[in-house]
Amino acid sequence: MDQQERARRAAVARQAAGDLAARDVTGIAVTWVDTTGVTRVKAVPLSRLEHAAAWGIGMSPVFDAFLIDDSIASGRFAGGPVGDLRLHPDLNRLTALAALPGWAWAPADRYDQEGEPHPLDARVVARREAERLAAEGMAVKAAFEVEWAVSLGDGDDFTPACAGPAYGMTRLTEQSDYLRDVVESLSASGVAVEQIHPEYAAGQYEVSVAPADPVAAADTFVLVRETIRAVSLAHDLRATFSPKVLADGVGNGAHVHLSLWREGVNLMAGGDGRFGLTRDGEAFAAGILSRLPALLAIGAPSVASYLRLVPSHWAGAYACWGLENREAALRFVTGAAGDRSHAANLEVKCFDAAANPYLVMAALLAAGRTGRAEGGTLPEPVEVDPVSLDGVPPLPSSLGAAVEAFEADATLRESLGEAVIDTVAVVRRGEIALFDGLSPEEIAARTRWRH
Repeated sequence: MDQQERARRAAVARQAAGDLAARDVTGIAVTWVDTTGVTRVKAVPLSRLEHAAAWGIGMSPVFDAFLIDDSIASGRFAGGPVGDLRLHPDLNRLTALAALPGWAWAPADRYDQEGEPHPLDARVVARREAERLAAEGMAVKAAFEVEWAVSLGDGDDFTPACAGPAYGMTRLTEQSDYLRDVVESLSASGVAVEQIHPEYAAGQYEVSVAPADPVAAADTFVLVRETIRAVSLAHDLRATFSPKVLADGVGNGAHVHLSLWREGVNLMAGGDGRFGLTRDGEAFAAGILSRLPALLAIGAPSVASYLRLVPSHWAGAYACWGLENREAALRFVTGAAGDRSHAANLEVKCFDAAANPYLVMAALLAAGRTGRAEGGTLPEPVEVDPVSLDGVPPLPSSLGAAVEAFEADATLRESLGEAVIDTVAVVRRGEIALFDGLSPEEIAARTRWRH
């Protein structure tokens, strides 16, 4: 980042500050997501936005090595007390927060003091992967489904905030004011909500938003979660995005939808392959499917994730794909006849909200891009619950097994970089040790309110 770029950012921030002042904004929350999927923040008064845009906000690199309980692991690239980074708010995503009056939000890109991108900055890594695809004439549209469960009061136990049946209108009626405020706050913050509904588990809801480019999709995931959290607190409720809220319940997923495009054409539709897949679309999907065991270390990154990722719970516990098969880890969605050129996409069902969404995007893009380069092909689709079949490989049933696959994957190592590979593995193994010997109930309780 040179002086000319700093001056440009300062000028943009100066204009933005005037606009935000007219909306009675007094503070800017600048966020990044750490390796455990926790959104961290530093904030500045509006008067300091210009300086923050040009020169960044100081922070320690140590957060990359934080575990879920805020203890700190130690790796080759993160974990010590020495060093400093600069958080530069992305002014293109600067948003006045409808759910937090007086506050605006911007995601951060992290640079070192010399103005170079931090190698562990997941947002930078995701952008780099999107640029690699763009150099090949390709683009991805993506979106996260956000599932969360709502508890009454502010205690650490979970008391479902609604009592109606799964997917029932009763649940919407019980919390109609709350859900209305969630939709209104998201819409007022620039999020295009496509649908919202009660889910299966006790007190659980889901919201779906419009697709965007991969980095923007990850930004939106952060904005949606923090908006839901703020609206929940305003209603004397408490929201959890944990992959396993109750040990004997269904957990929260964070399914990822993505489609591959070239020159405005959706490559997941209109082709000669199965279900209309084009050759490029199939190869992209094959690259993801073949690397799902390794990708779990990014997308299902907590010990609690593997309490959720079990067969016959619609969590995608088997490394297979299928048309509209909600038990397959990779569900192919065509959309309705007449709309498939727009709607056809892949849904990755085995991921959850403990994930860093930027690392998720970076890893999925890298896997899909490599699948294209390899000319990958998909196996036969699975048309039933895979638990009933022989020969369908299960995904890793523990975080330790996923980490081993992750470290051995050459594509992810090349794409994400040695610093990311080492730090993710160190943090994951730190959390495995942290939860070693605990019961499922204890694991669920200790992770319930961290995401």
